[in-house]
Amino acid sequence: MADPKILPLSVAGLGFRAGDVAVLDNVSFNIVRGSRNIVLGPNGAGKSVLMRLLHGLLVPASGTVNWSNPDALAVRRAQAMVFQRPVMLRRTVRENVEFALHITGIRDVRAATDSALDRAGLMRLAQRPARLCSGGEQQRIALARAWALQPEVLFLDEPTASLDPAATKAIEEVVNAMHRAGTTIVMNTHDLGQAKRQADRILFLNHGRLVEDTPADTFFQQPQSAEAAAFIRGELLW
Repeated sequence: MADPKILPLSVAGLGFRAGDVAVLDNVSFNIVRGSRNIVLGPNGAGKSVLMRLLHGLLVPASGTVNWSNPDALAVRRAQAMVFQRPVMLRRTVRENVEFALHITGIRDVRAATDSALDRAGLMRLAQRPARLCSGGEQQRIALARAWALQPEVLFLDEPTASLDPAATKAIEEVVNAMHRAGTTIVMNTHDLGQAKRQADRILFLNHGRLVEDTPADTFFQQPQSAEAAAFIRGELLW
C-alpha cells in the first residue's frame, strides 16, 4: 500500500464544460478509506468525465479535487485507473505488468508481477501476447497492472461494459479481492445489478448533477429523488 496515505478525498463544487455544454455542474462529495463507491447513472450523465477529473486526467472548469496529502507525486503513485477499453502493449501478458512496474521504479519487479498475475488468475496466460487475449482477459491484465502498484485508490471506468456474464463475474471477483486487501474502490457503471453487488455507497448522476449520495441499500430500497426511482425502474431519463 502506498505511503503516505492520500485519503480522504474531498470534491467541492466540481464543474466541467465541453464547449458550451456543462458536462458536470457543482458536484460535491467525499471519498473515505476502505469504501466501495459506485457512480451510477444513465449514458451521458457525466460518469466517465467525473472519473477522469478525480484521477487527474482532466482539469476542472470549476471547483476542487482535494486529497488529504498535498504531495502531487504521492497522489499520482497512490492511485490507479482501469478504463473500459484498456490499452495493451505489443508484449506478453507478463511484460505488460512488468512495464507498469518498471516505470514506477519498483525494485523486485518479477516477484511483484508474479503476485499480481496469480491474484488476477492470469499465470497460465503469462507468455501469451496480450493483444491476443479476450476482452475479459485484457481487463484482468489491466487490473493486474493496477494491483501490482498497490494503489490506495482504484478508479474503474465501466470495466465490464462489453463483457459477458462469466467475464463480468471474474472482473468483479478481482475487484473484490483488491478491496479486501485494502484498496478503496471508485467505479462507474450503468448496470443496476452490478451496482447492487459491488456498492457500499451510490453516487447517482444525471445530466451532470449529483442527484443522490447515499448508502447502497437506501438507494435501491428508498430512493430520495424521482430521477433515481425512475432509473431503478428501468425508465429512460430525459
